[in-house]
Amino acid sequence: MPPAQRTPIGSLDDLRKSGCLTGKVGNRPVCVFWHGERAFAVDDRCPHMGFPLHRGSVESGLLTCHWHHARFDLESGGTLDPFADDVRAYPVEIDDGKVLVVVEPDKDQVAHLTSRLEEGLEQGITLVIAKAVLGLLESGVAPAAIVRAGVRFGLDNRESGFGPGLTVLVAMANVLDDLAPEDRPLALVQGLSFLSGDTRGRPPRFPLAPLPGNPGAGVLPAWYRRFIDSRSPDAAERTLATAIAAGLGEAEVSSMMTAAITDHVFIDEGHTIDFTNKAFEGLGHLGWGEAGFVLPSLASQTASAERHEEESAWRHPDDLVSLLDDSYGRLAELSAKGRGGDGLDDAGVEELAWHVLEEDPASVVAAVDAAVAAGATGEQLGRAVSYAACLRIVRFHTQNDHGDWNVVHHAFTAANALHQSLVRSTTPELLRGVYQCALRVYLDRFLNVPAARLPGASAATSPVDLRALQACWDGEGHVDEAGRIVYGYMSKGGSTGAVVAALGHALLQEDAQFHWFQIYEAAVRLSQSWPDGSEQQSLVLVAAARFLAAHTPTRRELSQVVRIATRLRRGEALYEETFD
Repeated sequence: MPPAQRTPIGSLDDLRKSGCLTGKVGNRPVCVFWHGERAFAVDDRCPHMGFPLHRGSVESGLLTCHWHHARFDLESGGTLDPFADDVRAYPVEIDDGKVLVVVEPDKDQVAHLTSRLEEGLEQGITLVIAKAVLGLLESGVAPAAIVRAGVRFGLDNRESGFGPGLTVLVAMANVLDDLAPEDRPLALVQGLSFLSGDTRGRPPRFPLAPLPGNPGAGVLPAWYRRFIDSRSPDAAERTLATAIAAGLGEAEVSSMMTAAITDHVFIDEGHTIDFTNKAFEGLGHLGWGEAGFVLPSLASQTASAERHEEESAWRHPDDLVSLLDDSYGRLAELSAKGRGGDGLDDAGVEELAWHVLEEDPASVVAAVDAAVAAGATGEQLGRAVSYAACLRIVRFHTQNDHGDWNVVHHAFTAANALHQSLVRSTTPELLRGVYQCALRVYLDRFLNVPAARLPGASAATSPVDLRALQACWDGEGHVDEAGRIVYGYMSKGGSTGAVVAALGHALLQEDAQFHWFQIYEAAVRLSQSWPDGSEQQSLVLVAAARFLAAHTPTRRELSQVVRIATRLRRGEALYEETFD
């Protein structure tokens, strides 16, 4: 370790006369205060917003910044205000009338920044979260490690377990590589800030341990489904924890959990399958070793979720529940018939999607039956239903009530979760979800009456520069124009990656809500399942653009916080814009 450096700042006489000296040690500005017949040195930048601390005041051993009144112990540099941070303090030596500031080698900042991240999450202070994330990334910490810290915090501090906050964080982790490099820190801050809001004021979680013995892996899936069905969350959680501890693999656990979900009809507006899928996707970032900590947290929400077979919309005027029950009875026979079949090509998947949009629920079910009998894979079936749900958004007419965007949103994000779950593990029980999501899309048909026109030829004169989208985010009501710009750009051979990055940038600039993150991530995932530059891919991105344009602009406070944090990391003097 290199030796400490001693840097002269001035004379002891001058320090006593003025009460404060300023200077630099290397490239760091420092200030030395004379207080109580002693010299104290600290960084001359308030760790909160960078204001020069030599402009502050000292009383009774407390240094107070005069911009936002953060207070610091002059001896240690420790702050009394969590919104700030500890300021670095330095030993001071007096040698032959000279004031020397002693600078010891920098300590590893990762532990401190990790602690500050947790404090920011606890207190809900977005500037602290942003500064911690930026500092960790600059220190070489991998984004996955930051996500892991967020997941652990989220599950420790939310009694009801995996929910919206963790869903947003995982969604942002999923699309990180699709964003422009400069937007990636903001994506993590957005996810972590949303997580912080989702945990604040909630009781902590105390997970249940696995059973002390092993009742046998063969009975655990049936137990789990039974306890979810009877709304016994503790029993379900302990059963799931036992299954994971007993060594059941990812496919087996996924099958067990998704079967319990599809035992009921489109439970909790699709949130349950979305949370479950996001938990598994989160384990893709964290590793399966965290499964015993993450997955049992879903049991409580799954057991208590609303079940739509109990609602009249699924019973009248068409008895959709009976249609579903009949389809389940045919599923084994249809699947057997489809074994060895050719399945569906992309054109066949698109055709099935348009059948799902038909006006007759029996026709919708028949179309899915035919696809299963033709050997369609789980991925193809899931993609078709997800694309159909996405087309509801593309064709959503702006004369609908604004709140109805949430209706088409729920169908799409649930269908995306089903699609991704089928990619992970296709089971007969999970295939029931294809029928459920297809009929959920059917129920939303009134939101396409009249249907908004597909962009098509109307986009021929749209700008080919994606920067034209900014006007759509800056003003209200530019829903159709945003869709035309994206479609026009794509139809002229534009880069899919550029559109994904541009939409991600737009999302992250806003004070986005839960559904916005879900829609964007689902659109990215679905677009990547279609060939690059295809009509289907273009329309998926049109859906995302239309949804964002329907909900912007916002105050854009969080993105401003991250810009401030970035400038502070660069050492910029923000206070000069106010104190000239």
